[in-house]
Amino acid sequence: PAGERESGRVPGFENLPAIVAAAASLRAVRDGAAAEAVRLRGLVDRIRGVVAERVPDVEVVGDPVRRLPHLVTFSCLYVDGETLLHELDRREFSVSSGSSCTSSTLTPSHVLKAMGVLSEGNVRVSLPPGTAGADVDRFLEVLPEVVA
Repeated sequence: PAGERESGRVPGFENLPAIVAAAASLRAVRDGAAAEAVRLRGLVDRIRGVVAERVPDVEVVGDPVRRLPHLVTFSCLYVDGETLLHELDRREFSVSSGSSCTSSTLTPSHVLKAMGVLSEGNVRVSLPPGTAGADVDRFLEVLPEVVA
């Protein structure tokens, strides 16, 4: 029919070059995402280690290995989470508090509570793709003074 010819599609023939190109593109994106996950895991490992070392009365939350590669959560005893978020925001760091499922409310995180984790003074850092190591270094320089 005329409508099929106008659309460029001929009945019975698939656009093989487009299918191959889509598969190659998907493979490249997946490979890039895997490499970025490895890189972000290294940055999060650095945050986990340095926070535990330099910030007093802190608990780094979650399994150090079985976790998302871009996410780290820690709780600071004797520190108000909202104040901590505001101070970090003033220094141009956008972080969250609590678990992601309660981040839009002021109620304590039921997820952290179920894990037996302190929900006050809680900071959740999510590194987006492309996060620079220098930004993580600056965060780790600023955090101890903000907590203090």
